[in-house]
Amino acid sequence: MNQQMKGINHQLADPNEPPEEPRPAATVLLVRDKEPEGLEVFLIERASKTNFGGAFVFPGGKVDLEDGSEEMEKICKGPTDGEASFTLGIEKGGLAYWVACIRECYEEAGILLAYRKDGKLFNPDNSREKNLYIKYRNRLNEGESILEEMNLKEDILLATDRLAYLSHWITPKVEKRRYTTRFFVAQAPAGQIALHDGTESINSLWISPQKAIKKQIKTIGITSVV
Repeated sequence: MNQQMKGINHQLADPNEPPEEPRPAATVLLVRDKEPEGLEVFLIERASKTNFGGAFVFPGGKVDLEDGSEEMEKICKGPTDGEASFTLGIEKGGLAYWVACIRECYEEAGILLAYRKDGKLFNPDNSREKNLYIKYRNRLNEGESILEEMNLKEDILLATDRLAYLSHWITPKVEKRRYTTRFFVAQAPAGQIALHDGTESINSLWISPQKAIKKQIKTIGITSVV
């Protein structure tokens, strides 16, 4: 693990202190089918001063309190909180992971998984709409909780049904910052362009899993599957 984490900004826990309780988090594997390369995944490179800086990661982050609000479920098209919780094997609050995935994907990759009121998958129609949603993304990245406001104002629904649950991983106790992370996979909408935010992430790329391994892309290898 030490060799794999070389050059990545992270902190080891104090062995004399009790381990930190892992925080709920969600991560999405954004994929596309590109000819002739085949299946590719989207990776972002974390800025050096951020948590896990220097590593290429999938878009994701911690689950916010607002992600699990009752109001949020009303602007989602997909599983109910009960259904999502059953899938994750928890009592309640499961839908918050789906919402967090969509929010983080939008913040970090600029991809918004949503439906218009006519049921069609969201894709910006023109430059005015593209600029509008860039402004919404910037507000999210500045820490504003505007997901519900945006959906109601623009009459769209979060496409939580586009996310397929994959697995559950937890950061080992040797790490100072620990997360209990749910991993999802989603197909990237053809009409949207994925791009890093330029602040917390400084680079991004589409790459096949085979090429990522061959090029020895620096990723995080400190989680344990549940």
